[in-house]
Amino acid sequence: MPSTPGVQYARVDASYFARRGLRRYAGVWSLWALGVGAVISGHFSGWNLGLANGWGSMLLATIVIAVMYLGLTFSLAEMSPALPHTGGAYSFARTAMGPWGGFLTGVAENVEYVLTPAVIVYFISSYMAGIFGTPASLLPLWWIAFYIVFVGVNVVGVELSFKVTLVVTLLALACPGVFWVSALPAIDFSRWAMNVGPGGALLENGNGPFLPLGFGGVLAAMPFAVWLFLAIEQLPLAAEESMDPKHDMPRGILAGILTLIVSAFPVLWLNPSIAGIGSHALAKSGEPLLDGFKAIYGDGIAKALALVAVVGPVASFHTIIFAKGRQIYSLSRAGYFPAMLSVTHGTRKTPHVAMTVGAAVALAVMLALWFSLGAERGAAVIGGTLLNMAVFGAMFSYVMQALAFILLRKRMPGIERPYRSPLGVPGAALTIAIAVVTLYFQLSDPVYRTGVLWVALWFVIAVGYFAVVGRKHLILSPRKSSRWTPRPCRCGLEPHSMNSRDGSPVDPGMTALAAG
Repeated sequence: MPSTPGVQYARVDASYFARRGLRRYAGVWSLWALGVGAVISGHFSGWNLGLANGWGSMLLATIVIAVMYLGLTFSLAEMSPALPHTGGAYSFARTAMGPWGGFLTGVAENVEYVLTPAVIVYFISSYMAGIFGTPASLLPLWWIAFYIVFVGVNVVGVELSFKVTLVVTLLALACPGVFWVSALPAIDFSRWAMNVGPGGALLENGNGPFLPLGFGGVLAAMPFAVWLFLAIEQLPLAAEESMDPKHDMPRGILAGILTLIVSAFPVLWLNPSIAGIGSHALAKSGEPLLDGFKAIYGDGIAKALALVAVVGPVASFHTIIFAKGRQIYSLSRAGYFPAMLSVTHGTRKTPHVAMTVGAAVALAVMLALWFSLGAERGAAVIGGTLLNMAVFGAMFSYVMQALAFILLRKRMPGIERPYRSPLGVPGAALTIAIAVVTLYFQLSDPVYRTGVLWVALWFVIAVGYFAVVGRKHLILSPRKSSRWTPRPCRCGLEPHSMNSRDGSPVDPGMTALAAG
């Protein structure tokens, strides 16, 4: 049996993978909706906190972060059809860096995909409580209800999941579109968007400096600009449910990031420019798009506007639950997590166990914080610390994914690449550099630092489990055809696998193509 130093592989029979099958359904537009839907809530709120550093700082930070995501998504567009497996980021890192590199990348994404829906459902529930007048003490009931509904939709079948994804994503995109048209007659950019002065002071008459806090303000705004694009990287997790991943995956990823760029900059320009709001006030808002609608149309239709504004968070909640299920499923199927988490529904072929357990963990964290810290402090931690943990996990995974791209280009130049990134290795290197700078400024902020410490604890627990248990139970797939012969990779990473006669990957648990 092939071996890799420090880990042990178990060979399983065909029934292991038969109980863990997925169903292909997604085309280009389904994949596009999955990526855009996951991100779009960040155009409704979160990004605006960076305006405390001045509008110019937020603009430059957004440009820098957009460059980082372009480097990342072009890299993913190359790797995902070359290694078309549900593991996504962890698969790329495992192929390039071996089991430990794959595991660390997988844990970083696990932090992101478990906690991001928890933060989003908290904001959704706050909207719903305001609309229906339910007391704050009942917010946990809203959390539970939304998890039950949207985990249920994802369990019913991939067809329904992607149809709902497309509908809610289109509705969520329509909201900023209506906002742009509504805002244009009501803006005074110089007076309101430029009302942050030196040191972050309020300038009553606006016309403030472009960079009131200097270049340091740009760097400080970068973690908030991330919210305009965070989670587009989840698209490769749908590779095994794509009808034609080699053709559709690059198109879906690139169409998604271009859509988000087109949406992000008008929001950044118009929302702070509306008369009566301004960058200084918007930097403290929990619902900037809703505040913009209220300034334009008045508070009299606030509840109707809140229903409109909640569409974006709902779209992201639904799509990231999809991603969370596939991410846990892929790590489990390969043996990194307990194998029972990767069992799929017998008839619907959805990873119902992974989605249910992931939702249960997120709810347990939320409820523990809510009842141990009290409603007010617990809400602050859920909406702040958990959010920061998710962003840190994402940044770490970006570094690992871009590094995997560079290593795959160097070590495995001969594997089939249906799409090649025009940015190549320099684009991936730039992604790493920007992500590292963003991580540094997260660590320099005391508020972010608390979340980072909790991520470190998450890593310690996960690495401890893998070192003691997981590394001894990694999975090799059964021989599916005479063309498949496992053999050690010359680069010392993973056993080599080929495709079966029908073109499907025979080793979905490993996703480890290697140099011949």
